[in-house]
Amino acid sequence: MKLNLNIQPLSSWIKTGSEPLLIAGPCSAETEDQLVATAHLLAKTGRVSALRAGIWKPRTRPGEFEGIGSIGLEWLKRAKAETGLPTAVEVATAKHVEEALKAGVDILWVGARSTVNPFTVQEIADALRGVDVPVMVKNPVNPDLSLWIGALERINNAGITKLAAIHRGFSSHEKSAFRNEPMWDLAIGLKTLAPELPLINDPSHITGNRDLIGYISQKALDLDMQGLMIESHIDPSVAWTDAKQQVTPDALVEIIKHLTLRKPEIRNSEVKDKLEELRNQIDKIDDLVIQKMAERMKIVEQIGNYKKDNNITILQVNRWDEILNKRTNYAKALKLNTDFTEKLLELIHAESIRKQTEIMNKDEAGQAADKLTHA
Repeated sequence: MKLNLNIQPLSSWIKTGSEPLLIAGPCSAETEDQLVATAHLLAKTGRVSALRAGIWKPRTRPGEFEGIGSIGLEWLKRAKAETGLPTAVEVATAKHVEEALKAGVDILWVGARSTVNPFTVQEIADALRGVDVPVMVKNPVNPDLSLWIGALERINNAGITKLAAIHRGFSSHEKSAFRNEPMWDLAIGLKTLAPELPLINDPSHITGNRDLIGYISQKALDLDMQGLMIESHIDPSVAWTDAKQQVTPDALVEIIKHLTLRKPEIRNSEVKDKLEELRNQIDKIDDLVIQKMAERMKIVEQIGNYKKDNNITILQVNRWDEILNKRTNYAKALKLNTDFTEKLLELIHAESIRKQTEIMNKDEAGQAADKLTHA
């Protein structure tokens, strides 16, 4: 089911300039000189469509630098006046919205820590009623697509039609090379539900490491995201916040120059015909896979009934280990990715357990319902 969002195309509220769309600037506005000098260098590249800077910085723990505050808005005004770059700022309260709009900020964004709280999002949405300003909404800290969608809907319901989403990755307990796990499937899920919604990638927060920004940026563009938000500082080595994930304006240009831009539409008829042929083959195989899966589940039902009749536990650990080992080895021989195979098998196994549990408890559930009915 598609989302019913009333939104304007990205090109109606921001000049994309050279592709891809690029929003850049320091993680935090630290001093007036730092911000304005960075803005000049970014404008000089000819690649940047808007200048971003953190004015209010919600930190995980108190005592850390939490943003320069409202005075930074005056620095942004100066940077915009001198460079012509539109400005973008994160807002987390109604007061932030009021001050940012009063200072002439062109684009607002809702941060991950705010998106996770519907009360906060609603407060921001209420402050935006009657205002014609672009708003971008970052995904929540935790991997919850519904929270992300809910925040977008609240902002849209307030009358904001210049709307975009920002994919900045999600917190995870698993250790990896990334500061925040991309979890691309959630971003793809949002694009599937809202194809017209502009989706911008934030590789700085996903990676937490400037050396990986190019890699994540390319992946995002390959998934048809409309642009990038990358943190850039005149001298990242002395940055007050998130120094490791910021790049100089010159380094930013090098990253962008090495990105390959691919078009979503197919114009070459020969290529289109070949892709159609291959997709038809995939459709046939998918139909066969689903058919075989249905046949497998019918056998699972028979097993469930047999276990019930013979008072056998649903979970047979040795059998599951046997399936996992045999199938992963077979898949490896067929050049299938091991992680993919294990996740697929786990999904199938979970559904098998669910069906057998349903069979085991069918009579008990009916008896419980009868007792409630006659209570």
